Amino acid sequence: MRLHNLRLQAFGPFAGTHTVDFDALSADGLFLLHGDTGAGKSTIFAAICLALYGKPPGDRDLLLRSHHAPPGLLTEVTLEVTLAGRRLRIHRIPAQKRPKRSGQGETDQKPETRLSEWAVDANGQGHWEPSSKSHQEAAAEITDLLGMSRDQFCQVVLLPQNEFTKFLHADAHGRRELLGKLFRTGRFSFIERWLNDHSRTTEKNRDAARADVLRLVERIHQAAGDDLTTEYTAPTPDDPHTLTDPARAWARDLIRASQADHDKALQAANTAKEKLGHQQSLEAAARELHQQQATYNRAQQQLDLLQEQAPHHDALVQRRDQARRAQQVAPQLHAADTAADDHTRAQNAERTAREHLQPAHADLDVGQLETAEQQARAQAAVLTALIPEEDTVRQLTADLKRTDAERQAFADQQRTAQDWLEEEPTRRRTLEARRETARKAEEEGRRHQAALDILKVRLEAAKRRDAHLAKITQAEQHLADAQAATGQAGQAYLTIRRRRTEGMAAELAANLTDGTPCPVCGSCTHPAPAAPQDGQPTRQDEQDAEALHEQAKATQDAAAAALHKLREQAATATGEAGDTPLADLQTQHKTLTAELTDALARAADQGTVQEELLALDSEHTAMTQQHSTATAGLSARNASYDTLTQQLTELTAKLAAARGTHPTVAAHADELTRTADRLKEAAEASHHLTTATQTLTHRTTQATHAAKDQGFDTLALAQQALLSDEELHTIEEEITQWREARAAHTTVLENPALQHAAAQPPADLDAATAARAAADDQHAEAAAAASAAHTRNQALTALAAELETAIQRLKPLEQAHSTARHLAELVTGNSTSARVRMQLEAYVLAARLEEVVTAANTRLQIMSEGRYTLSHSDHQAARGARSGLGLQITDSWTGRPRKTDTLSGGESFFASLSLALGLADVVTHEAGGNPLDTLFIDEGFGTLDEDTLHKVLDVLDSLRAHDRTVGVISHIPELRRRITHRLHVRKDPTGSTLAHLTEAAE
Repeated sequence: MRLHNLRLQAFGPFAGTHTVDFDALSADGLFLLHGDTGAGKSTIFAAICLALYGKPPGDRDLLLRSHHAPPGLLTEVTLEVTLAGRRLRIHRIPAQKRPKRSGQGETDQKPETRLSEWAVDANGQGHWEPSSKSHQEAAAEITDLLGMSRDQFCQVVLLPQNEFTKFLHADAHGRRELLGKLFRTGRFSFIERWLNDHSRTTEKNRDAARADVLRLVERIHQAAGDDLTTEYTAPTPDDPHTLTDPARAWARDLIRASQADHDKALQAANTAKEKLGHQQSLEAAARELHQQQATYNRAQQQLDLLQEQAPHHDALVQRRDQARRAQQVAPQLHAADTAADDHTRAQNAERTAREHLQPAHADLDVGQLETAEQQARAQAAVLTALIPEEDTVRQLTADLKRTDAERQAFADQQRTAQDWLEEEPTRRRTLEARRETARKAEEEGRRHQAALDILKVRLEAAKRRDAHLAKITQAEQHLADAQAATGQAGQAYLTIRRRRTEGMAAELAANLTDGTPCPVCGSCTHPAPAAPQDGQPTRQDEQDAEALHEQAKATQDAAAAALHKLREQAATATGEAGDTPLADLQTQHKTLTAELTDALARAADQGTVQEELLALDSEHTAMTQQHSTATAGLSARNASYDTLTQQLTELTAKLAAARGTHPTVAAHADELTRTADRLKEAAEASHHLTTATQTLTHRTTQATHAAKDQGFDTLALAQQALLSDEELHTIEEEITQWREARAAHTTVLENPALQHAAAQPPADLDAATAARAAADDQHAEAAAAASAAHTRNQALTALAAELETAIQRLKPLEQAHSTARHLAELVTGNSTSARVRMQLEAYVLAARLEEVVTAANTRLQIMSEGRYTLSHSDHQAARGARSGLGLQITDSWTGRPRKTDTLSGGESFFASLSLALGLADVVTHEAGGNPLDTLFIDEGFGTLDEDTLHKVLDVLDSLRAHDRTVGVISHIPELRRRITHRLHVRKDPTGSTLAHLTEAAE
């Protein structure tokens, strides 16, 4: 990385625009940045960092906007830098408040980033080619080219000695924090955390597997119970070693004990089963005797009960015989009952029919009822013939309503057409006036368009004129700066030439040797050669000053040519645009554009008006036709309406007479029809009643004669004796069942086996059952014991298998956790087998620290004249603290190492400077090897004596010899005398300023 040019504007303490020419400052490879405290020396580096990374150094927010700057001047930073062989220009505008372009108040200025690269075209002409305007793209490209983060850049490019003095005196934790940021060793911390997490995960998995084994052990305890004994000790959580092979042996011994208990219980169950079979045989014999004796006793009891029911049986036989005789008369009895029912129904029907007649017809006989029916039907027929006339009335009413609606519609159409035709002339005059207005607006728009085209040309020329005039102001300032720089370079060249001429004798004397003639006087002896003064210029110094002067003159000539070209371009643009201000031209353009827009909008109405006129013509034709049609239709509908009204009046009077008091003729006809139907129904009911009375008298006489023939004195006695088939069947079954039951019980009592059982003493069934129940309980208890032993044996076998699986899973988890815990303790420095308590990240950083110490010693040897040597130590820290990042320094005068915090102020300075330079080399190599051609060293020189200061500057000269530029930030006057090129930062109440000084004197 090599810095070329830095431009600041309204940045920090700098109110205006300032430029730092690092190419000029770096002419000797070493320059000094000095100024009063608070003037803004550190702001220079902050601007460089902001340009490269978009943020200033550190984590705190730095105030970028200058309080001294005018409101309209934006805060900007532009840096030209070479990165990895590519010359870039980075322009950044940070977020800030700026005045609004129009109106009062402020608005937010968004951050901007523009990245450009210097390119050479095919003709050898160089130019800046835009590369990116995106913050993200620019940041990614710059970071890739630098190869280091912002923290690394701030640490290795700006070497703050107070920070490295702290690093020199810090403990291991402090050094680890700084080195970890610079070398990005966070990934090793991630490995430590991952191994710790993995150790906890494996521990959790192992504990879960142990819990599974313990849970199975507890279940085996519960399944085995307290009666099983074993010679092995049960596994316990207090001794994890018992959870594997000892647990397996304990479970297997419990299974052997359970199997023996099961065999014993099974033998006891078989013995109880044999005893139960014997008691069951005895109980069966007692039960059979008891059943035979009970059967004989029940038969005897049932037979005695049947003998007691003999009188009831005889009565049933008599009732059955009477019912059979009554069945012979049943048809005549049924016919008489049917006739009586028909007579009753006929009486009810005749009474009901007369109740529905009108009062005038209620007392008429059959003949009178038939006559009245015929009269009612004749009147209904007359009215029925008039029913269609009611439909005719409804149709006439509907036609009359429709005709009236058509009359109204034609009248509305006629009125609408008439109104439109009366309004048409006014509408036509309005449209023709609009057409004329649109035509005039079209002509006006053409005039405005021509004027606007001319104004656009002037407006573009005015923009170029103002832009060139603004550039002329900058170009004049640039020319003035170039002229001043040329004068300074010329003065510096003359001063160096004069001083060299004055010291030419010393320059010639430097080449004199004894025995060689002097080129001036020819003498071969040189008793008193001239000695050079401090800071005596050399030929190369004079040539470099002359080259700078020629370069400044070339820059001045180029600035003058550029100013001349801008003035010619401004004159050309002024000739096109005139002297009218750009704002006035823009106002005219805005006004003319608005007038053109208005004219075009008014002219656009011409097409619409023409279409409306055509539509008006078409509508006129349609309305004329509508008026004629509506007039003819209205006349026809008026005539039809009068005819329909006369017909409706005549027919309505005729139907009103036919309806009478009824709502309609049809209702009147229906009423007469219903009256005739009721008269007919009453006549028929009277005929049926007469016939039913005659039938009832005849059938009653026949039934009485038949009942007497079967031995019944009256019809009532015959009716009482009569039974239904179901009732007769029930009596027959009851008689049969009594006879069959008596025969069955007699047969049972005559059985020899039952008679033999009845002769024996009563059977003791309860005793036999109790004996069998006791044997049954004993057998159940023995079987339950055998089943429980079998279940326990199966449960223990299954649990033992699960325990075996759990133990097989636990073993590898124990091994995995042991390995994970060992690795975690190893990388965190807690392992008892580790030689030192060093974490993995500290181990990596210790290797980097060794490289830093090696690189630092190459400078420290020179600055301390070989006295001091830094060394890295990984000895065990006190009180068990972690080790690995220890530093100590060896004094060759004593040969003994000592702590770095025992160094004096000057010794600490060059030791920390050596560390800083060594760290810069290692970080640069770590970041990809891109060379850092520019370094800044901040303060610390005030602690050095004169000899040590010379040695330090010799080291810095060695950096310059490797094509590095070193910027020293210091207040030491001696450095101002030793370092030719200086950047002086002056502070002022109106804002700080920068000055590039080249003379050694104050």
